Amino acid sequence: MSNLEKYINVFKESLMVEKEKITRELKYQSIPEWDSVGHMGLLAGMEEAFDISLNSEDMIDFLSFEKGIAILKKYGVEVEGGSCS
Repeated sequence: MSNLEKYINVFKESLMVEKEKITRELKYQSIPEWDSVGHMGLLAGMEEAFDISLNSEDMIDFLSFEKGIAILKKYGVEVEGGSCS
């Protein structure tokens, strides 16, 4: 499984949404499932899936699908290529 697939699965499992709702344009609070509770689930899911510990600044800055990819890159996790669908 690629890192992109793992990342998309974090969204699917944490927010309990269909893959079709996960796009590169997805942003915090743009869908009902990505509220403050969903956000905490996403953070925990990212830490578990990629074996990292996010710092508080990154937790606050994680406001979009694309920003999450940039944050993961800071931790040495490359999430590139492919599409969300």
